[in-house]
Amino acid sequence: MTADTVVQPRTGDARAGLPDRHGRVATDLRVSLTDRCNLRCQYCMPAEGLDWMPTEETLTDDEVVRLVTIGVERLGITDVRFTGGEPLLRRGLTGIVAATKALSPSPTVSLTSNGLGLKHTAQALADAGLDRVNISLDTIRPDTFEQITRRNRHADVVAGLEAAQAAGIAPVKVNAVLLRGINDDQAPELLAWCLERGYRLRFIEQMPLDAQHGWDRGSMVTADEIFEKLAPYVELSPADRDRGSAPAEEFLVDGGPATVGIIASVTRPFCGDCDRVRLTADGQVRNCLFAREESDLRAALRGGASDDEIADRWRAAMWSKLPGHGIDDVGFLQPSRPMSAIGG
Repeated sequence: MTADTVVQPRTGDARAGLPDRHGRVATDLRVSLTDRCNLRCQYCMPAEGLDWMPTEETLTDDEVVRLVTIGVERLGITDVRFTGGEPLLRRGLTGIVAATKALSPSPTVSLTSNGLGLKHTAQALADAGLDRVNISLDTIRPDTFEQITRRNRHADVVAGLEAAQAAGIAPVKVNAVLLRGINDDQAPELLAWCLERGYRLRFIEQMPLDAQHGWDRGSMVTADEIFEKLAPYVELSPADRDRGSAPAEEFLVDGGPATVGIIASVTRPFCGDCDRVRLTADGQVRNCLFAREESDLRAALRGGASDDEIADRWRAAMWSKLPGHGIDDVGFLQPSRPMSAIGG
């Protein structure tokens, strides 16, 4: 009998969760609700956009809820994050959030968004049970925002952040990517702006997930550089808490209690503690953000498979997860799908 045979979870065992062969167990589900987006960020997609997924290939609201229910009730998922593309473009978002929050046991429900339109939906999402929100904002300068996103919508993002906070969604987190020669000199002012408003800022190293496949490690602003840019303005010290499987390293700002996070997926990978699994808008399971293979749950769903059969397919998909994303490997190949089609 092989080691794999001993460790691999038994079919139909709801307590087995979503383990892989390296000892990790996925409890954090990222669900992409659409590949569409109303921004054209340089590090994500070309100015002219992409060919969007046909509607018939996208999971319906009921199909999303069924798969999330299987994940929570049969596979041990405790955190559900809705992503895109831009999830606020999904008309049924509020209903999906409410149905997810009503599951037993009730998971933590969060949203990753560019914030456009959030000023109109924040209260409804809060009422539906949304616990947290992460908003992408790389700069507080409207002209730089337009340069990065190719859209003049900076004020709408700011309004979305304010609406989320007013609706009682907490914490409100801001995700920022620094681009060399564009906004890499703006880290201190972005941090000061977030601290003043009570938002939690997290800097993210640019990852090789752009549709253009133009990512270059040499031009990426690294975690060490981010420290160097902040050091003249604030004192950073490690937060006295267990990071666990969280992607961000948290640091106290001037002794705290305010913090800033840095997600160094490239230079300081945290694959060994990863507890995430992703579901694309067309029903494909991705066991790693950088996976080049997917497992089709949509076909099983629409083919009449039972919840137990779908759960077993999901377990099998997770069991094959690699030990790391392999960005530093000589033979690393960027995923064919860009971030907008995978979901953060």
